[in-house]
Amino acid sequence: MSQTIAIKSYEDLLNVKERYINRHKQYEYTILVCSGASCISSNCLNVKNALEAELEKAGMRDKVLLKQTGCVGFCDVGPIVIVEPDGVFYCKLKPEDMEMLVQRHLVGKEIVEELCFLDNKSGERVPYVRDIDFFKEQLKIVFAKCGVIDYSDIDEYIATDGYKAIYKALTEMTPDEVIEEVGKAGLRGRGGGGFPTAFKWRAARQAQGDQKYVICNADEGDPGAFMDRSLLEGDPHAVIEGIMIAGYAVGADKCIVYVRAEYPLAVERLTAAIEKAREYGLLGENIFNTAFNYDIEIRIGAGAFVCGEETALINSVEGKRGEPRQKPPYPAEAGLFGKPTVINNVETFGNIAPIILKGSEWFAKVGTEKSNGTKVFALAGDISNTGIVEVPIGTPLRKVVENIGGGVPNKKAFKAAQIGGPSGGCIPSELFEIPLDYNNLTEIGAMMGSGGLIVLDENTCMVDIAKFFLEFTVDESCGKCTPCRVGTRRLYELLEKITEGKGTMEDIDKLEELCYHIKENSLCGLGQSAPNPVLSTLKFFRDEYVAHVDKKQCPAGICKSLLSYVILEDKCTGCTLCSRVCPVGCISGSVKQPHKINQDVCIKCGACFERCKFSAIVRK
Repeated sequence: MSQTIAIKSYEDLLNVKERYINRHKQYEYTILVCSGASCISSNCLNVKNALEAELEKAGMRDKVLLKQTGCVGFCDVGPIVIVEPDGVFYCKLKPEDMEMLVQRHLVGKEIVEELCFLDNKSGERVPYVRDIDFFKEQLKIVFAKCGVIDYSDIDEYIATDGYKAIYKALTEMTPDEVIEEVGKAGLRGRGGGGFPTAFKWRAARQAQGDQKYVICNADEGDPGAFMDRSLLEGDPHAVIEGIMIAGYAVGADKCIVYVRAEYPLAVERLTAAIEKAREYGLLGENIFNTAFNYDIEIRIGAGAFVCGEETALINSVEGKRGEPRQKPPYPAEAGLFGKPTVINNVETFGNIAPIILKGSEWFAKVGTEKSNGTKVFALAGDISNTGIVEVPIGTPLRKVVENIGGGVPNKKAFKAAQIGGPSGGCIPSELFEIPLDYNNLTEIGAMMGSGGLIVLDENTCMVDIAKFFLEFTVDESCGKCTPCRVGTRRLYELLEKITEGKGTMEDIDKLEELCYHIKENSLCGLGQSAPNPVLSTLKFFRDEYVAHVDKKQCPAGICKSLLSYVILEDKCTGCTLCSRVCPVGCISGSVKQPHKINQDVCIKCGACFERCKFSAIVRK
């Protein structure tokens, strides 16, 4: 447990570090129990409790430091336990496995290989974190401590150079020098379009106002994105420190963290971290015996996607309807309550302390010439290894999907990757080698966005994917401007018409024309980027749109209105399994005789297709 002290100097930070080290000298092992949201949903707390009980039973409680950490990143294989100092990786654990782990590994000094990660490609167990492809291909800056330190222990954060960056900024740098350092690092905002962070800060610094604010956008509304949530859960002090440095740079004394209500664990851990920072004197008045005063407040949002747009977010914080304002003026000039305001997302703030502590030259060496640093992605979809990954900007898509993600499962081919959520676009297989950076993605009609990366296999209908994201956008549009409110609905209706087999070639032309009209005339970024999924699929998969319209076929066999299941008489053995699983009783036939499907009754659920053992049912 951490002990409350008032930190007023660099020596105080060193004393906390020394205290932490001395308190943990006795331990022979450190066991990291991943306690991110994904592992908690996989009952990691039951695993932890069973582990504690087994340590007590073995008389090893005073030899083993048990730490709950944030997300390790490899969400697909939780619950996860890592045994240090060797970095032995155990996964997919159950409470009953803990006796074996304690007795064989901790007592018997033997790695329990049957509990280690099973590599699907090699078919072999991989005991060490350093040898697992998912980890060894990453470079972590933002998530360097997440999954390593105890998210609830401020002493451990300080012992790993925490709060040294804000001390350095306050005592060795002027606000302008802080902004200059962030600018030289080339840090671009990680929440959407990649706007230069230092540009925002400088504008707010130069703006006139008796009160200035910093807002941390933790709303993270993209489907499939969970990077910001994981950082808040696993390393909240890193975000707090970045927020403090931003406040010092622009002349603000207060920050609002705007976080969605669907993130209760992130809110709980961030709240606890803020309270502990206040206890230590790291938030409040005269921080580090300087004239800098700063505090942080959490505001809970209702989860509106449009509040990812900064002026809509400001309206929500003020208690108004979450809808965008006309710009200019920009938030840096007149933001929250009409005062100069800087808004960045969680991941952006996570980069700040490392830049100040290690320098802009160190940071700028990572990434590409125009896009420096790393990018965190939430890897999901048709992929073997799902989770949070952090790689240098400019890393080829193929490397992320095949090396880190383990490739597309079930021997299926990679078809596309949807990047940037509803505001992004699709990257087709012919661009599998594309470096993932802001400029390259913009050139092909996609965008980095907040970092959602959904992998799609050969059985995906790209028209249906476009419809999925448009349906989301229609629901999330605030309705303030007609191009977005009406235009996105018309887009969705056209896509629905096409997937139902009722579309015409003129409808495809209307789709494209309407997309550009919405992009050019919408008030905010939501409407301006809403057509991107349609435009990118039209660009790279136009043949699928034509097949839906001209041949009334869905090449991927996904769109139910264009789909039928047929039993091949020469292959059907009359086993009756298909008729037994059919939920509507549309399959008839005698035992050991070929069966038939009544197409007028069939609901096209695919249950018969999935259960047939003789490949006698085909999808047309």
